Amino acid sequence: MRIKKQHILWVLMLGANVAKAQHGLNSIYSAFGIGDLETRDYSRNYGLGSSGIGRRPVGYLNELNPASYSGLAPQNFMMDVSIGATNVGYTGNNLSQNATDVNFKRLAIGFKASKFWGIGAGITPFSSMNFKLLNKQYITGTGAPVTGTMEGTGGLNRAYISNGFQLSKNFSVGVSTGFLFGPLNVSQTVGSDSVVTQNNAYTFKPNFTAGGQYTGKIGKNWVLGLGATYRFQTTMKLQEKVNIVNQAETVLFTEEQTPQYFKLPAEMGGGISLSNGTVTWVADYRQQQWNGLQDKGTGYYYQDGHRYSTGIEYALQKKYYNRTYEGMTFQAGFSYTQSPLVINGTAISDKSGSIGFSAPSKNGQLRYYIGLEAGQRGTSANGLIKENYIKAVFNFSLRDIWFIKRTYN
Repeated sequence: MRIKKQHILWVLMLGANVAKAQHGLNSIYSAFGIGDLETRDYSRNYGLGSSGIGRRPVGYLNELNPASYSGLAPQNFMMDVSIGATNVGYTGNNLSQNATDVNFKRLAIGFKASKFWGIGAGITPFSSMNFKLLNKQYITGTGAPVTGTMEGTGGLNRAYISNGFQLSKNFSVGVSTGFLFGPLNVSQTVGSDSVVTQNNAYTFKPNFTAGGQYTGKIGKNWVLGLGATYRFQTTMKLQEKVNIVNQAETVLFTEEQTPQYFKLPAEMGGGISLSNGTVTWVADYRQQQWNGLQDKGTGYYYQDGHRYSTGIEYALQKKYYNRTYEGMTFQAGFSYTQSPLVINGTAISDKSGSIGFSAPSKNGQLRYYIGLEAGQRGTSANGLIKENYIKAVFNFSLRDIWFIKRTYN
């Protein structure tokens, strides 16, 4: 069985078109550090509250724990593409507005290299920066206030190669080698002046995540999964350049700045799963260790971040020639995130509920998945902004049988 070439081209062109159509969502919380850090997983874990550290799926790629790749089905090649759509309502002091956005979220491939070794690779957003702030400023000698504008765009991507190894019947380990890269651009304009000051930063840095998993039977029908991950602390070097340009985008002044450094903290994660093949329950906990890493800024600082999530999945089973295959699946999940960012003495939290649905195509090569999430981030108190959001994720997964030797009579 072979994947048709037009299927692969269709999926890749869909991801490329969505990437070109990005608009970005204006969020004040992306104006700090390297932007909003991505906490969600845009695979089939999405409807489970993005939980899956302890899960060892055979039918999809689980980057939440690199050790899980050793459990991929033999002789299978997989390719995933995910796109996301978001609608956000902003409320605050004299503020009420909405924004909508469509974005590329994930491209991944994976396969079983040998009996005990699975490989995954892909690219996904790691952080996003998109904000526009207006404030009143006073110019010396005039006494009259003018409007200042600060606008930020960009964010970091994560390209990765992950390897999972099965050490014994019950234990697996893995490591994910990630490469964080991307621009962080901030521009400032004062009043009606057409001169813009641009602070453009760029970084490229490797980052490593290790993982381990245990799976074992409980009773006759149930399988217990336990997982743990550790993302190592990384110091990001931001190469900065200042440009002053006019309305015609002619560069009036440019200067390379002294590199700035930003510490990305270590992150620890733990997860559990319990499944009988039809019903699966998962739960995760992740902690980002920010305390003491970053200096306090004006009106904000960082503390340790925490994320709790859980979900349940029900999978219909199909039989074909005395073999059991996964049919449609239904999911529901919940997550609560205590952000490491504290603004005006107020910790920023994010809570949401999610659902997911998956179904295979007739020939089983293509699988469709949709996940929906509704939640709330932040608060309208203390001069902050509350975000009420609805997110949708569309995932297309191609699966083929590879590495089969043909025999001839």
